[in-house]
Amino acid sequence: MIRKYLWLIIAGILFLGSIYLFVEGMISMGIWSLLVSGLFVLFHFKNIMNLLAFYFVRKNKFEKAASVLARVKHPEGMIKEQEAYFYYLSGLVESQKNNSSKADKAFKKALKTGLRLTTDQAVAKLNLSGIALSQRNKKLASHYLVEAKKLDKKKMLSAQIKEIEAMMKRI
Repeated sequence: MIRKYLWLIIAGILFLGSIYLFVEGMISMGIWSLLVSGLFVLFHFKNIMNLLAFYFVRKNKFEKAASVLARVKHPEGMIKEQEAYFYYLSGLVESQKNNSSKADKAFKKALKTGLRLTTDQAVAKLNLSGIALSQRNKKLASHYLVEAKKLDKKKMLSAQIKEIEAMMKRI
């Protein structure tokens, strides 16, 4: 329990130290201490490993993203949002490795834990639709596809949705 809030505790101590430095007249040291405490607050809400994995996924380096995610031993110890994005990233990496059963579990767990952005939810459901389609489960695939369409308000995934619809017609 305390591990979740360790970054905030350190940030609070640094913030109090920066106030002390301001009072003592060491303005530049106080500013640096304040900036470092801000970084600790940022790292509380954004997990470092998730940020690195997002970077590698964006660069299409899925092997490096998998190695970064493998370093996380207990994702349950993260904040719920971080945990959801950990499972989301794991699902993306596993789907690139063509390991559909692990990707399916990871995406379902990410959706259950609670992805924040609707586009991320739409991507997860679109991937689940593709996985169900690869398992020849057309009913489940169409269910996930309809949900992905509802969540894709900005029409960013329209090409992928049309592609999966075309694949569904062939089956």
